Amino acid sequence: MKLVQETDPEGDARRLTRASAPDQLIAGRRPQTQAMATDAPLIHQLLEQLELEGVTHVFGVPGGPLSALFEALKARGRMRFVLARHEAGAAFMANAHARVRGEPAVCCVTSGPGATNALTGVASAHADSLPVLYLTGQVATGMFGLGAIQESTWHGVDVVEILRPVTKLSAMVVTAQMGMRMLRHALRTATTGRPGPVHLNIPADLARVKVPYEVREPASYRPPCLSMARAEDIEQAARLLAGARRPTLFAGHGVALARAEAALLRLAERLQAPVVTSPKGKSVFPEDHPLSLGVFGMGGHARSDRYLEDDDVILVIGSSLGEFASSAWSQRLRAPGAFLQIDVDPLQLGKNYPVTLGLVGDARATLDAITEALPPGPPRTAPEALVNLTREVPRWEQAEQRVSEASPLSPPRVITELRAALPDDGLLFVDTGNSNLWAGHHFEARRPGTYFSDMGLAAMGSAVAGVIGAALAAPRRRAVALTGDAAFAMHGFEVHTAVELGVPVTWVVLDNAGHGMIQQGEQLAFGGDAGFYGFRHRIDAAAVARGFGAVGVEVDDVPSLRAALRQALAGDRPTVINVRVDPTVMAPTLARRARAVAEFFGTDRSPGPAGAA
Repeated sequence: MKLVQETDPEGDARRLTRASAPDQLIAGRRPQTQAMATDAPLIHQLLEQLELEGVTHVFGVPGGPLSALFEALKARGRMRFVLARHEAGAAFMANAHARVRGEPAVCCVTSGPGATNALTGVASAHADSLPVLYLTGQVATGMFGLGAIQESTWHGVDVVEILRPVTKLSAMVVTAQMGMRMLRHALRTATTGRPGPVHLNIPADLARVKVPYEVREPASYRPPCLSMARAEDIEQAARLLAGARRPTLFAGHGVALARAEAALLRLAERLQAPVVTSPKGKSVFPEDHPLSLGVFGMGGHARSDRYLEDDDVILVIGSSLGEFASSAWSQRLRAPGAFLQIDVDPLQLGKNYPVTLGLVGDARATLDAITEALPPGPPRTAPEALVNLTREVPRWEQAEQRVSEASPLSPPRVITELRAALPDDGLLFVDTGNSNLWAGHHFEARRPGTYFSDMGLAAMGSAVAGVIGAALAAPRRRAVALTGDAAFAMHGFEVHTAVELGVPVTWVVLDNAGHGMIQQGEQLAFGGDAGFYGFRHRIDAAAVARGFGAVGVEVDDVPSLRAALRQALAGDRPTVINVRVDPTVMAPTLARRARAVAEFFGTDRSPGPAGAA
């Protein structure tokens, strides 16, 4: 058995895959076997196992109970430690690293406040189904219950229980002999079925205990296994899609998790069926493709709304159809002919919409099986309705804002300029708030795995920190975070992390002097706002960046924005571009969100039917 490192066309390390062959050198290192070592400290074995898993970086913040881990990291010298400025930032970096590589990432924080600070990042990984291993330190077992500083066991602030609701597994290593078994179980849990975060709490004394050597090849404890829907369900789905007048494919975040983008494209082109994505699924289908209808739901496009008014069969792939994805559970998704849904998690099937046929299985394997099961025949042509729709309905709303020369800048113009400057394979991490609405609608994602948004938990500031982890996962691709000034304020200190690492990340900060989405949404939903959401003193993100040693630029017109983007994306230093934007321009889909909120609270004052898409 050997491990072969795959690369993408640009040469970025992607993952470690297994190939049949004798054991060979792995990254220049001679693999150990049980015959070569009889025992070793638990922490060294844990790290060696993670090395075999292909882990390249460990994100975290140090603390006393983690001293054995850091000593071992330094002694081994094979994984790079990334020192974040806050534990939540470390968690967001690990989350983004897992998103880009599609493999488990690792975050380590200390006991007590280290773990509680990381909680939001862990919850974000859980909401977005990301395979991240969180390691937390713990005081030595002999100190349990004695009031040791930052003890976080069942005698007080129990971090295992705190993290349990937001992980697939949360457990303490209670004996050194169990440590390796627990690590293997955690990694298997994180990557099997619906991915998700896992947590192991390691007491300081147990980390140093020597135990029998137990490092294994990953394939021996979590062999690749793709679940497949039943053959009869595959055949029925193929018949329904082939016989449909206007079939539509609705692709969610699960397509990205399964790396099923190519399978989705094959099925769409075979059926000549248009593809709609959820906001989190954006970039799983190229938006410059003739069959793309863009996004449905939060930040969505009018073409997707219009086409779904008269589709007869819809196939939903990898989406739980929550509020953002379904445009507040719009009736447009209730296809009269058949509602088909694919998900690796059976609990998602039929949860929000009744299904005609639910297919439990891996998205990639199931999509390929449906394509193979389609009846033979001449290639289909695109429905006339799709051709007419493309001709009659503009792709973008607010077309005049996309070309506006106004100062302060119009947000759609900022997104348009960013799209023109960023290479098609560049990575865009979009923060929570108006940034998500603007980018979801106006940024054209042309390549798979290039657009990322934290819309599960929707934590502000996640992109500010996360983009650093993304840049480390794909060092040959440009990484940009699009954020607002309020979100930047929450994790902007991680700019210093990028400076220390020498990572040329770019942050584009939409500066509207406050929490613009909340303010505008309250005005739309309730007829006014409480007045608490603006900043009397603007945050000068560019000055903050310069204070951390990064490049900081402030712009308020199109020529200066273009110049700043060009220099940042061609340069080799972290750069923050603070963009003064017009706070009165509203995102096209914000009114829909406001109507849904108003309907929920029973105070709808906005025009149009509540909850309409």
